[in-house]
Amino acid sequence: MLIVGTDPHKVAELAEKVVIDYEDLTPVLSYEDSLRKDIIPIYGLDNCFAEYELCRGNAEKAFATAEKVVERTYETGYQEHVYMEPQGMIAIYENRTITVYGSMQCPYYIKHALEKAFGWGGERIRIVQTATGGAFGGKEEFPSIIAGHAAFAAFKSGKPVKLVYEREEDIISTTKRHPSVITVKTALDLNHKITAVDIDIKLNAGAYAGLSSVVLQRAMFCSTGVYNFENFIIKGKAYATNTVPTGAFRGFGGPQAIFAIETHMSTLAFMLHQDVVAFKSIYIVKTGDKTTTGGTFRGPLKLTEIINRVKEMADYKKLCSEKNSEDHIKMGVGFSVFLHGCGFTGSGEQQVIKARALLKKNHDGTVGIFISNVEMGQGLGTVMRKIVASSLGIDISKVIYAPVDTDKVPDSGPTVASRSTMIVGGLLVRACEELKQRWNEDGAVAAQADYQQPSWLEWDNELLKGDAYPSYSWGADIALVSVNTLTYELNIEKIWTVMDIGIPIDTNTLHGQIEGGILQGVGYSSCEVMSMKDGKILQKNLTDYIIPSSKDSVEISLDYIINPYENGPFGAKGAGEIPFLGVGPAVAGAVLDAVKKPVCKLPLTAEYLMEVIENED
Repeated sequence: MLIVGTDPHKVAELAEKVVIDYEDLTPVLSYEDSLRKDIIPIYGLDNCFAEYELCRGNAEKAFATAEKVVERTYETGYQEHVYMEPQGMIAIYENRTITVYGSMQCPYYIKHALEKAFGWGGERIRIVQTATGGAFGGKEEFPSIIAGHAAFAAFKSGKPVKLVYEREEDIISTTKRHPSVITVKTALDLNHKITAVDIDIKLNAGAYAGLSSVVLQRAMFCSTGVYNFENFIIKGKAYATNTVPTGAFRGFGGPQAIFAIETHMSTLAFMLHQDVVAFKSIYIVKTGDKTTTGGTFRGPLKLTEIINRVKEMADYKKLCSEKNSEDHIKMGVGFSVFLHGCGFTGSGEQQVIKARALLKKNHDGTVGIFISNVEMGQGLGTVMRKIVASSLGIDISKVIYAPVDTDKVPDSGPTVASRSTMIVGGLLVRACEELKQRWNEDGAVAAQADYQQPSWLEWDNELLKGDAYPSYSWGADIALVSVNTLTYELNIEKIWTVMDIGIPIDTNTLHGQIEGGILQGVGYSSCEVMSMKDGKILQKNLTDYIIPSSKDSVEISLDYIINPYENGPFGAKGAGEIPFLGVGPAVAGAVLDAVKKPVCKLPLTAEYLMEVIENED
């Protein structure tokens, strides 16, 4: 039900008078509830929106003959996006056309959603992105809902309609990062070598399926991390619950899975009394190795170079030997190594997105970029203009990045999945090649490029087999932390990071992406607590939901390993999501090093650390 009007106080008064009759049923509020037989399922017969399985080799035999089996369960919680402005849309109906203005990251998602909702052709629906202060995935799928509400009201009333959530309303109702429960079981032989891995992933999808099936797939694809395990079984389920829906968030299932496998590997190294870097390095993938889905890691893999560089930056040996722990202040050093697939899964770019980019040379010699990928604080406007200016050999001041208006720009796909620079930037380079050949034509000149899938990429979406991604970004983090064993306070002192994101296009914007991603990971690891009672979020405003402030910002030292991707513009790969992934496991590993007890849950709150430190088991 929607109530619209010119007086917000009257609208609120009418809303208070609405009475809704509900049939009280026992709610499904957790994974455990989903499995209970005495509760009526809210979806299907088993409260499961999606279920998949991947395997390699003969894990069952390896576990049956193992000398030792180590099993641990890792948990991660909700995370709120905390974009600058809350969800908001303005819809106008005039001349038989709906125009929606708003804060968003995927304008064509909204356009296609409204086409279906109204049953109209695309010529009657126009979407215009306004200034967007961050999104992180929170303005990927959800804006289609609020845009629909505003558009329906504008159509019915014949008046412009503005719908903007208050921050509290935004937090309690919009999508979050999926909470996860991931059990990792490893088989070890007599020589303490890992012979098999069994991984079980449970994601809380909330009340609606949304993007949970794809998030689950991504989590499963990177659940073995950067490691080449000979035998594995990976199972995953996304459960339906009567709680807030979960959806896209920076890393898209990767942070949960990478935390589990990296923390497990750190725990194994601790149990076996081995240096964590040396232990993990034994198993890292190499060029030509198979991916989790049976694809192939192509091109030069520079993981060893990345690891050596981050160790050199941190002066790793000295750092480990001179931690200067006091009686109740314990210092610890943690290490993580990680990857992230760039672009949409499998053949998604070719079969679903079908991206197109357009350039127009104007009479005055300026060149306009026409794409649907949005600037939302990440620096895409700068990056895309630099790509075009460099390709054409003109000054960047001559390049115009047009505001995203679906009446004016083609569908180049959404601003998600670490794809914008690598995929759409690559299309702009191709369009520039045509434009250069036609530069001296009279009048305005237009050139376009359509996405073409690499000839070697093979993918079976039914079996989830083949090349899940055209390329991968890689990284390694070292974290230094201190733990106060009296107050159980965790302080993240410094993080060193080295990444392979191909060729950096603009180092200033890239530094912002990396530092921002790391700080967001610091919040996920330490202070961003979101809990529920009776299915309702308790931390529902920015007073109760704590994110890192400027005072909580950690010292960050970063560097890159140059490793160009042949199909990316000037060798660039995805960079938006990879910085987040390594922080949680590096910090957890550092806490393990400090207190000499494994940790298995994020965020690492004082209450949880007290349980870990005081538990004698």
